[in-house]
Amino acid sequence: MKTSFALVAVALAAQGISARSVPSNVRAFYNRVKSGSCTGSDKLKGGFHDTEDSDNGWSYCQKGVTGKAIFLHGPGTLANMDIDCDGEQKGGDGRCKSSGDTQSQTAFKGQIPGRAIKDLNANIHPYVVFGNEGDYTPTFDPRAHGIKPLSVMAVVCGDKLIYGVWGDTNGDDGIPLVGEASLSLATACYGHKVNGNSGHDETDVLYVAFTGDEAVPGTSANWKADNYDDFEASIQNLGDKLIKRLS
Repeated sequence: MKTSFALVAVALAAQGISARSVPSNVRAFYNRVKSGSCTGSDKLKGGFHDTEDSDNGWSYCQKGVTGKAIFLHGPGTLANMDIDCDGEQKGGDGRCKSSGDTQSQTAFKGQIPGRAIKDLNANIHPYVVFGNEGDYTPTFDPRAHGIKPLSVMAVVCGDKLIYGVWGDTNGDDGIPLVGEASLSLATACYGHKVNGNSGHDETDVLYVAFTGDEAVPGTSANWKADNYDDFEASIQNLGDKLIKRLS
């Protein structure tokens, strides 16, 4: 396994995408919540879909991390990773062009600290689509449970831990869906095979949002970065502190 991961890391590094192994406490949390249930007061809101063809067994859960974090949970599983290409459209390698539902802005456009940039760029900023708002039922606003816009999130995909920010919400595109991340975050997870119309279908991705103002990187994040590596590195120290909550 060590040799296999090393080869993956070298390959990603050659593509300009950094990878980080999953710490033991995060792996233990991952295994526990993936195989566990989410019911009662642990389930903040249920009734969401992972795909348009799935049942509505997905939920926002706080089991084991009440008041500290929220994660997506499915029926005996986690979530998939669809690709989001919303926001600033400059740059990129063309893989977002295959998306049929790209929006010109993200949910928190205009809220970047210091107005360093106008909006997030899916080709650069690793962000997670989290929360559901629209003319459907159910909806879920993470802010009502202590999650701050543009706060650091942790994503576990395979043998990798990726840090991103809460950068967009699931809008009114039909049924209430969950499990989506920016192209740059998905590329860090699964390489350049992903594009605006093709993500990761298996429901084995863990998305974790952290509560409180201390989860917001603010001006310490390199919002003006022109590549994924530089931005993700700027939120790493904060991410490393936050994942200690997953015990």
